[in-house]
Amino acid sequence: MMKELRLDYPIPLLSRVLKVSASGYYAWVDRPPSRRAQEELRLELEIRAADKRTRQTYGPVRLQHDLAEHGIQIGICRIRRIRKKLGLR
Repeated sequence: MMKELRLDYPIPLLSRVLKVSASGYYAWVDRPPSRRAQEELRLELEIRAADKRTRQTYGPVRLQHDLAEHGIQIGICRIRRIRKKLGLR
């Protein structure tokens, strides 16, 4: 939320209103992405590639099998969530 609002309001004001420290906000901004976030980005790329490879005809279950054939183990619920995030149907 602060990341979007920082363009309109100064960080000290936002940190006071939202009751977070300014130093904590800056530490969060400078922090590298977590291992899970990096894996999520990689899976997004893999799912997009698999979706194109299968001509956008596979559902989550068949997509899971296709990804497994390419060495990527991922659950169906995670595939559904990522596809929804990417707007893939």
